[in-house]
Amino acid sequence: MSSRIDIQKRCKWCNAVFTAHKTTTEYCSHRCANLAYKDRVRKQRIESLQHELGKSIRTPPNLNKEYLTPSEVAKLLNIGRTSIYRYIHNGIIKVIRFERKTLVRRADIENMTDYLSKENEKTSTKEKAPITDFYTTAEVKEKYHVNESWIFAVAKKNNIPRTFNRGKTYWSKKHIDTYFAKKAPNPDIIEWYSTQEMQEKFGMTLSAIYCFVSKNAIPKKKEGIMVYYSKKHVDIAKGIAAPEEPQYYTVAEAMEKFNLTRDQLYHYAKYHNISKVKKGKYTLISKPELDKLLAAPKIE
Repeated sequence: MSSRIDIQKRCKWCNAVFTAHKTTTEYCSHRCANLAYKDRVRKQRIESLQHELGKSIRTPPNLNKEYLTPSEVAKLLNIGRTSIYRYIHNGIIKVIRFERKTLVRRADIENMTDYLSKENEKTSTKEKAPITDFYTTAEVKEKYHVNESWIFAVAKKNNIPRTFNRGKTYWSKKHIDTYFAKKAPNPDIIEWYSTQEMQEKFGMTLSAIYCFVSKNAIPKKKEGIMVYYSKKHVDIAKGIAAPEEPQYYTVAEAMEKFNLTRDQLYHYAKYHNISKVKKGKYTLISKPELDKLLAAPKIE
């Protein structure tokens, strides 16, 4: 509130005595008021920064405990958590599960570090062998009946090593043979339809044939410019022939049918010597042997 009487006050900034005309006046001049405001803003900024710094600085976890979480193991070894969980999944690190928590013993971490040191030794001692066997482009065309442009396109897509010498392109023989071995037709398939035979037998156009074989994943092979499709698979897809009884279970199928965990299934397969085959990235287990092992008991 204002006053008609002059009031003697002391400036809060420069500490000088001055005459004020209001009871709320705290500074003797505009300059002192401005300096005090800047000082107040500066202190507020410093407090804010100190508060943020206090939030970011956390008490480091105690890594000397007997049992650690995967996150603490990752910090202890200075590697990512994803790697820790991969080691746990692969059985390199043993874990204890307690009340929805995953804990790792320090002794198991030491075992893992021994494993890592051995792996590093293997990696360091393993030297990359030089490539000495090559195909020329003409040899690849002649052996596998493919076009030159197709060779370059596939080699680029699959990172097949190549080199140039005296105007010719040489392709790694090992990589070329490996690629075509993967693409080779199943040797168990002995009967094939040509495109022309499918047109005549089923009255299909070329576009209908291409759509049909793609939709039903019909195995095919190429000889020169001719493409052949598995007769057995085409007849089954067309409903002419009955599908064969599968001789193998996938792991997922066996787990679902017999209500087993993956560990239990592998234990049975290993302990009872049940036949297994590897097809691509999938493991297949003999269907007759597993059915016989896990069949319901009976007295004859």
